[in-house]
Amino acid sequence: MTVTRLRIGYIPLVDAAALLVAADCGFAEAQGLEIELMKEVSWSNVRDKLNLGLFDAAHMLSPLVIASSLGLGHVRVPIITPFNLALNGNAITISPQLHAALSDHATGDLTDPHISARALAQVVAQRKARGAEPLTFGMTFPFSNHNYQLRFWMAAGGVDPDEDVRLVVLPPPYMVESLASGHVDGFCVGAPWNLVAVEAGVGHILHLGYEVMARASEKVLAVRERWANDNPALCAALIRALAGAADMIGDPMHRASVSEVIARHIDVTPDLVARVLAGSLLLSPNGPTCNNPRHIIIGSQTATRPDPVQAAWFYAQLVRWGQAPLSEEMRAKAIAAFRADLFDAALGTLPSTGHMPTDQIGAFAGPEFKPADIQNYLNFWTNKRSGPRLSLVR
Repeated sequence: MTVTRLRIGYIPLVDAAALLVAADCGFAEAQGLEIELMKEVSWSNVRDKLNLGLFDAAHMLSPLVIASSLGLGHVRVPIITPFNLALNGNAITISPQLHAALSDHATGDLTDPHISARALAQVVAQRKARGAEPLTFGMTFPFSNHNYQLRFWMAAGGVDPDEDVRLVVLPPPYMVESLASGHVDGFCVGAPWNLVAVEAGVGHILHLGYEVMARASEKVLAVRERWANDNPALCAALIRALAGAADMIGDPMHRASVSEVIARHIDVTPDLVARVLAGSLLLSPNGPTCNNPRHIIIGSQTATRPDPVQAAWFYAQLVRWGQAPLSEEMRAKAIAAFRADLFDAALGTLPSTGHMPTDQIGAFAGPEFKPADIQNYLNFWTNKRSGPRLSLVR
């Protein structure tokens, strides 16, 4: 069998698991592939190296695929995804000081994002009144669920994320150190870095990502559209390799072995990875533990097939926060970046499994999302940008 070597970029996060396991556990080899994994620190590096052809494929933020295809924040390079690597996996983590302040202002259970968002608004108002510096929150990239989940949560409580607080971009591996040093008051990032912060005693997980959005495409396999068109058999082989790896990751019988593989590539302990995959997370130092498999979902039909509804949701967030104008042409291009047809051609159309929210998103606030009617969805919100503010993209 002829073996084709692929260079694939990734960031050290648990949601890169299918790539890591496919490369190390024989799934790529069975499809005639050899995957050379290229570890990166920042999403801009991953995007740029994929766009330039230095990578054949990449582990990528789901909204960044759409932004690249629309030419937002960078030269336009049509990027698509034929495979969804993970649903969910993020969390909002805050410092002990901010956690105490929110607890003092909470009018109910702080684990309710409505309650915590309103408490945040009170803390922000008090800081403004005494002339204190605004709170600072870290997120991984302007075109990311981390950015949109922070904004969605804050805005639900009346906080303007562009005027009332400071949002800064930080690479995922630097989040914990930035929180410990006081450079940020909180952050939203993917696993395992929230749990690392808690176990280091420097953070409290305030909300797991699925509490903000019940079902969110977090990371995808990204390839250049031209590469997929020129290499259909190779693209299909890569999809099949990832599907096999994802099935193994999703099977609790293999959790110990896959955790060893993933931990080796992201430089944490296998036990930490195993707890992330099981959804067993310590939420506060010496505090309660959450046990919910919805924390990160890898290895089911609903987790691996690209979902056009998710693409439309991301485009709506781009428009809401002034990163893109609203147009039917751009909405169509955004949806077209999520290539369920390539997934189905490689694997066959499989029956959907698992619980799914009515609108396939399940946000904790706001109206039901309708992909064909983004304008009415946006009309609901008072906290939004009135027009494109591309200066926000950095």
